[in-house]
Amino acid sequence: MNREERKSAPIGVFDSGVGGLTVAREIMRHLPNENIVYFGDTARVPYGSKSKDNIIRFSRQIIRFLETKEVKAIVIACNTASALALEVVREEVEIPIIGVVEPGARAALEATKTKKIGVIGTEATIRSAMYEKIIQGIDPEVTVMGKACPLFVPLVEEGFAKHTVTEEIIDFYLASFLKTDIDALILGCTHYPLLRSRIRAYVGERIALVNPAYETAMDLRNLLQVHDMENTDTNQEHGMYSFYVSDAADKFKQFANSILPFDIETTKQINIEEY
Repeated sequence: MNREERKSAPIGVFDSGVGGLTVAREIMRHLPNENIVYFGDTARVPYGSKSKDNIIRFSRQIIRFLETKEVKAIVIACNTASALALEVVREEVEIPIIGVVEPGARAALEATKTKKIGVIGTEATIRSAMYEKIIQGIDPEVTVMGKACPLFVPLVEEGFAKHTVTEEIIDFYLASFLKTDIDALILGCTHYPLLRSRIRAYVGERIALVNPAYETAMDLRNLLQVHDMENTDTNQEHGMYSFYVSDAADKFKQFANSILPFDIETTKQINIEEY
């Protein structure tokens, strides 16, 4: 692949389901020339209750699929896979790979004044304590409080974000945070920004909500600049976007069109177990 071909090659983005679309959305907004190949592992969502070995196996399979699309960089748009698989797969693949945990951790450090940060995520992400390790590696004086919210992902995937049952579950999970001095709360799962308005209404204005998606897009921009891989072709209004899933393509497409800035015409289902 020559220099110009590499510049126009797509970015690979993957997640356990629809949550990673919040990261793809930020890439579309802030890196409009970049082409994207997105994979949502809808057959195996949620990742948060799976073992580390399985998360690594899933990530390897998806990366092998994305390599067939000749991607120039990969964004693991999933906190669970970023926490459990990123370090492993980075060592195995020549393509630059970034996750969403490090950018989110840095943003939370910038947001906090009390040095008390809350993190909500899947069971696997919270159990890994990856946010805590990164944050305290930068500033050991910061206290990090984690809370697993396993029902948030299925609520989003099933379209219940605006249902009253979601308010009750937010109260169930987040009530304990209101009794603390945290002033920053990391939405440590890419599905959670789709519940942002409900979470904001519940926690109030005192607590800053940190969405790692924007910071991840900024990290991707820096990565592309460092490696001289930015797509400089401005002949089209925006990049070309392809979407693949492991199950329920029509349901995914319908959801994607409700949150992305551009309607997607087709979503292709593939057998990810073949990779």
